[in-house]
Amino acid sequence: MKKLEGKVALVTGGNSGIGLATAKQFIAEGAYVYITGRRQTELDAAVEAIGKNVTAVQSDVSNLADLDRLFATIKQEQGHLDVIFANAGGGEIAPLGSITEEHFDKTFKINVKGVLFTVQKALPLLPEGASIILNASTASTVATPAFSVYSATKAAVRSFARSWILDLKERKIRVNAISPGVVPTPGYNLLGLSDEQVQEFVDSQAVTIPLGRVGTPDEIAKAVVFLASDDSSFVNGIELFVDGGMAQI
Repeated sequence: MKKLEGKVALVTGGNSGIGLATAKQFIAEGAYVYITGRRQTELDAAVEAIGKNVTAVQSDVSNLADLDRLFATIKQEQGHLDVIFANAGGGEIAPLGSITEEHFDKTFKINVKGVLFTVQKALPLLPEGASIILNASTASTVATPAFSVYSATKAAVRSFARSWILDLKERKIRVNAISPGVVPTPGYNLLGLSDEQVQEFVDSQAVTIPLGRVGTPDEIAKAVVFLASDDSSFVNGIELFVDGGMAQI
């Protein structure tokens, strides 16, 4: 029996990186998956790479009208939603002293507002016992220079998990946060770094990780599957670090 057999799942930001890897793992475990992303070209490529049991809906999680359209589509086609992986997010480098209002608003709009309203608007579709996984980050625990705004958004995401398990306790809906460590994905280039700068950052971080290496999207995805499935049926409100031990020392 597959771990997510017959389940319907949503992965926001499922067009690349950790989101795409998780969508693939969900499907391998028997789920039907909806993925979202802002760029249609990347969504089309993701659907082709996945191959089956997937529907892509172009949407921006910070746009409430887009979210309404997304959940209307899921309701019409499936009628319910068993698993949410609120994964979409991003950030850019900005040291204190150079932080602009635009940088602050953009980062919080996607990482905090987007997560909040993705989950809130999905609630009518969630049955008792559904699983919600929020993508946080070790950045909220381990400081990174020039990354304070991003780190603050991820601390907010972790806080959501704690609060929402109380709001949803009557419905027995579990909410957990997963905090990846250093996991190179295409999103790293969106930080405003060149390929060479990304590699320098990855190399500098690998030596600080007890396992001696950075992680892969597939390793994060397997942990998300655990939180989505009945294997974690008594796991609620936690922050699961998948970081090679980086934030534990």
